[in-house]
Order: sequence, then C-alpha cells, then structure tokens
Amino acid sequence: MSRIGKLPVTIPAGVEVKISDSNLVTVKGPKGELQEQISNLIKVEVKDGVLTVTRDNDAKEARSAHGLSRTLIQNMVAGVTNGFEKKLQLIGVGYKAEKKGNVLVLNLGYSHPIEMPDPEGIQTEVASPTELTVKGISKALVGNYAANIRKWRKPEPYKGKGVRYVDEVVRRKEGKAGAKKK
Repeated sequence: MSRIGKLPVTIPAGVEVKISDSNLVTVKGPKGELQEQISNLIKVEVKDGVLTVTRDNDAKEARSAHGLSRTLIQNMVAGVTNGFEKKLQLIGVGYKAEKKGNVLVLNLGYSHPIEMPDPEGIQTEVASPTELTVKGISKALVGNYAANIRKWRKPEPYKGKGVRYVDEVVRRKEGKAGAKKK
C-alpha cells in the first residue's frame, strides 16, 4: 500500500470537489478552479469533507499512480485555498527585473532585455530590482514559469552570478590555481 496514497485529503470550508465519471477531478475554491484527469486505475471518493484515493488492484501502473494522484489532488486543494509562490533572486552586476503591465522585463547581461509576458493564471511581482516572486494556484505552472525565468541565466559556480531561488545553495568552485584574486 502506498504510504502517501492512503492518507486522506481534508477538504477545507469553502472548497468544492467534483469527480466526473471519467475521473476528471475539479476543485473550486476562493482563489480559483483547477482540473486534473486522474488515471482510471484509481478511485476517488468524497465523504464528509474527506477525500480518499484508492486503487482496485496491485498492478504496477496502479501502484505508481496511487500516490501521484493523491498528491496532485492535495496540491489542487492547497492551491485554490492558499496558492503557491516561488521567490527568485538576481545576483550579478547590472542584473535587474522590472514589471511593465503584465510583462516581466529582465536585464541579465545580454545585449537586449528579456521580456516575458505572464502566462494565464500566473502573476509576477518585483519586490526590489533584484528580487521577484512568481505566484499562482497551480503548483506545476508556478514551478515551470520560475524555472523558465531561471533558465535565462543559471547560477554559475565561480562567482555565483545568475538567477537563483531564494533558498537555493550554489556550490562554489575555486578558480584557477595560479590566478591572482582581486
């Protein structure tokens, strides 16, 4: 039995969960609405404000989908109630971010600024020129957009310059052995 899959998901007040015949789970809450197609090998049931995820058999596909399905539903419930956010830092001389309408403009040392429009369901906030926050109700979309921002200039190991998550630790390398340090 999956340790994660057998845990119940408590549904807070103000959140509505609907399950269609084709295992399409729809979660509606104060921040919005999310949908996820769950595998047909998995049964999803709601009773008395508690959602349970079970499987019919012990086939390999059913076992692997059990914990995943429960986690996806848990993330949808958490997203429509609280939302998710990722914080990023820009470290480097001249690296800065600014917001123009719903377009995030990044200056990361290239000859041109990088303009990234916010996808639907995602908001970006620039707290200071070197700190920005990606917010949304879908954990997958927030993480994907934050990774796309980070992809433009990953942190490099010699000086630590680049776009990094706030809690990320960059392993630093020593430079050339004979080089003088300034």
